[in-house]
Amino acid sequence: MALKKYKPITSSRRFMTGFDFSEITSNAPEKSLLSRRLRKAGRNNKGNITVRFRGGGHKRRYRLVDFYRTKTNVLGEVKSVEYDPNRSSRISLIQYKDGSKGYIISPVSLRVGDVIISKNEGADIKPGNCMKLENIPLGSIVHNIEIRPGKGGQLARSAGTCANLVAKEKGYVLIKLPSGEVRKILASCRATVGQVGNVERENISIGKAGRTRWLGKRPHVRGMCQNPIDHPMGGGEGKGKGNHPRTPWGKPCKGHKTRSNKATDKYIVSRKKKKKGKR
Repeated sequence: MALKKYKPITSSRRFMTGFDFSEITSNAPEKSLLSRRLRKAGRNNKGNITVRFRGGGHKRRYRLVDFYRTKTNVLGEVKSVEYDPNRSSRISLIQYKDGSKGYIISPVSLRVGDVIISKNEGADIKPGNCMKLENIPLGSIVHNIEIRPGKGGQLARSAGTCANLVAKEKGYVLIKLPSGEVRKILASCRATVGQVGNVERENISIGKAGRTRWLGKRPHVRGMCQNPIDHPMGGGEGKGKGNHPRTPWGKPCKGHKTRSNKATDKYIVSRKKKKKGKR
């Protein structure tokens, strides 16, 4: 896949880049695998805003992607590679031998006509095949990784991401995640071989604010630009307020550790990498 540049007829178009969609083979989604996607605009069931700066955007329909890979020991053929407006990666439509259809996250180098299978053991190590982690060789790259057996893939699902199998020990597999964190996962959990496709997405230049609004994101106002009644970092003269970075509700942010799940700390072998320039 290559990026597409636009003719600079306006200032925003000059640096804007987009997809050429050369890998897309079908523009019509499978109707039996579509469902309604209600717009919540960051509100809960009581109408209160729980996630700020959400709303608007283009109308979407949800594609029922099979993160569980429920069709075990059934061969499936890739019928098409399609665009999914609800995620950064592409999805592939699979036609199984028993007549059913399903969507999966499309990995790199998976093409129309390829045959894949979901199998606990004995499957080939090739992109698109799903199996237990204990049966995947060390050094392999995987995506759509389960945290608990049977819960469905939750890790490494966005465009261009993958995780590496580092080691195996006493019923666990050590996985190095895209963030750099090394984590222990039960060897009976399943994962899909390969790297998630649409790798070039990280090189996209949005170009203008309106394009972000199409995605359902509203403008984000910095706390220092607000009034003291609206944000603890607001008000005052100039930029220096003398306040430490914090949320509108007074909790520390920007570097403050917020992880408090002590029950799963034992599964983290090493923490994620720190960004350059931060101590």
